[in-house]
Amino acid sequence: AVDFKSLYLCIRMKNRMNMIQSEIVPADIRVLSEQIYQYKKGVRRMVLYTFPSCYTNTAVEKLNRQGIDYVIQPVGNQCVNLYFGRSECISVVRSIVTRPLNELSPEEDFMLGTLLGYDLCMQCQRYCKRKAEKA
Repeated sequence: AVDFKSLYLCIRMKNRMNMIQSEIVPADIRVLSEQIYQYKKGVRRMVLYTFPSCYTNTAVEKLNRQGIDYVIQPVGNQCVNLYFGRSECISVVRSIVTRPLNELSPEEDFMLGTLLGYDLCMQCQRYCKRKAEKA
């Protein structure tokens, strides 16, 4: 026989624990966890996530624990850009993201956008526009 009262109490306790956990884990870390999940499922090969620098240690621990390669780029306003993903992609990021993103050449910007999986035609349009502005 099923003890419905115990089952009900168990479900309520689980719901309370989920509520407490969602209050304890900051939204920025929950978003990061979702992006890590998508990366591990193969939805994307590389991710760029900008978040408050106060969560950098937590983010790095999560990535290290799962053996995911990453690069951190301070962006000011107490925020960081966190690039993570396949080692091949992160190697390219290390070589081109050596200054603020708005200072990248049109070619570097194109490569980064393509690595991040942005729409290729939109990247081509962006490249042509930026190249024309530089001329």
